Amino acid sequence: MYQQNPDPTGSLLLSALLALVPLVAVLVLLGGLKWKAHWAGLTALVLSIGIAVVGYSMPVGTALDAAAFGAATSVLVVLWITFNAIWIYDLTVESGHFTVLRRAFSSISDDPRVQAIVIAFSFGALLEALAGGGGPVAICSVMLIALGVAPMKAAALALVADTAPVAFGGMGNPITVLGTVTGLPAEQFGAMAGRQVSLLAVLVPFVLVVIVDGRRGLRDVWPIALAAGLSFGVTQYLVSNFVSYKLCDIIAAVVSVGAVVLAVRIRKPSAVPATVGGSGPVDEESLRGNDSRRDVVTAFAPYAIIVAVFALAQVTAVKNLLERATTKFAWPGLHITAPNGKPVATTYTLNLLSATGTLLLVSGLLSLLVLRIGIGRALRIYGRTISRFSWAILAILAVFALSYVMNLSGQITTLGVWLAGTGAFFAFLSPVVGWFGVTITGTDAGSNALFGTLQTTAAQQLDASPFLFGASNSSGGVMAKMISPQNLAIGTAAAGLVGKEGDLFRKVFGWSVLLLLLICVLAYLQSTPILGWMVP
Repeated sequence: MYQQNPDPTGSLLLSALLALVPLVAVLVLLGGLKWKAHWAGLTALVLSIGIAVVGYSMPVGTALDAAAFGAATSVLVVLWITFNAIWIYDLTVESGHFTVLRRAFSSISDDPRVQAIVIAFSFGALLEALAGGGGPVAICSVMLIALGVAPMKAAALALVADTAPVAFGGMGNPITVLGTVTGLPAEQFGAMAGRQVSLLAVLVPFVLVVIVDGRRGLRDVWPIALAAGLSFGVTQYLVSNFVSYKLCDIIAAVVSVGAVVLAVRIRKPSAVPATVGGSGPVDEESLRGNDSRRDVVTAFAPYAIIVAVFALAQVTAVKNLLERATTKFAWPGLHITAPNGKPVATTYTLNLLSATGTLLLVSGLLSLLVLRIGIGRALRIYGRTISRFSWAILAILAVFALSYVMNLSGQITTLGVWLAGTGAFFAFLSPVVGWFGVTITGTDAGSNALFGTLQTTAAQQLDASPFLFGASNSSGGVMAKMISPQNLAIGTAAAGLVGKEGDLFRKVFGWSVLLLLLICVLAYLQSTPILGWMVP
């Protein structure tokens, strides 16, 4: 039996600095030395295991077992989702319907700045709402590249855009996790998160325009960016607070596309300079065509099927039926207690039928009928999909192993206790905790699972709202999606830039920090009488 000790050195500050070493290593190796994501992840993993064993007195076998537990978890939580999401996209490419999809988006506007908003922000939000994981980053990157955006810029756009929708991604999974680990109503966390990330959503389209075309882009297309962001943010707020947090991203994504279409018709941007988008190659011939209504419907059918499958899976009778195949078991060899003596959960959930990745697989199989692709051909496409990720798979496994070693050894608890000791200023730092959580897990749900209870416990100690701190963990965490090694690996793999994770990290890190600071200021003001009225 291993019992966690949040202060193994006898000095909380020193213990926190020790626990920070693996996280700092990831940031320095990726951003400073421009290492590949899998080497940065593996190095940080080795450091965390060493710190767990030497600094926290965790048995070597237990530390290695914790790493194996994390790697195994990533298979269902990330890899299974990502493979199937990208496979569905690859099916549309193989069937020839992707060109129809491209023309459909091009028909809204041939301006790369507008296309970045529609594809990376609005369409990406829909993908995030349905599946989460790395699907939106991978699919939107490839779509933008196909429309002529340079690969590095396309990957950066997809990563930055995948922020505001993430708190409610995967049918609201991060918020559901918050409710599960804290025992408090998930609906309240969803309402509070909607009062934070909806404000962020208004800004994201402007950031995308700046990435594509700088100040000139802002001058030309700011009304369209405003229409997209404002419509998305208002809808996200209203639905998360008055309808259901599980549906808010789906509805907001659709509304924002409609708003962009209307805005483009009212005010068409000026002529686009040839350099906008990064001068990536574009097949002009494939963008010309007169697609029938049937062709367009078929091209969008796989995504409509995803919506239908996930909606059906939420029906109580179907959901209960799928859950019958779920197996839960204690991970062998892990016997850990928290500092208070309570057992730490080390349960592995094998939800074969209800897993998001499985529902995507079912959606893909149904799409075969619409796209008229045979099983043999579909299997060959699946093989190519997996092979595309190569080293990215190792990066994802390493990062999840790192997160579980840090969590189960007590390193994460050390950081949380240290930050909670800042008193009322913790309201400002609360989003930072979530940011660190997503940096090492790659998912907002993972960060909420790690820090959700810590946030609500700190709120009770400080006589603050547990819903504010819990939601801030989720809202702050989404800013780290763009710098998490696993998401960088997915983005570079999709864009054909494997090994360039460090360059991509440097391109998006500044935006990650800037947007995080905005959420920190907002969360702090919401903890004071200035914006306290926003807390449910």
